[in-house]
Amino acid sequence: MSLGMTIFMLIVAWLAVAAAMLWGVMRITRRHHHHPQVPQPSTHGRKDHAKHVSAH
Repeated sequence: MSLGMTIFMLIVAWLAVAAAMLWGVMRITRRHHHHPQVPQPSTHGRKDHAKHVSAH
């Protein structure tokens, strides 16, 4: 195998590993991202005083 082909394969392998790690990080951040929720007006005429607190 020539030197040029070896260097090319190292670069391609490095890019493949970097892309896989980026995909994993993006998947984790997308899964744990909490979207802000707009409070909905109550249709029953009462106010809910109990607030749920997330453990995170």
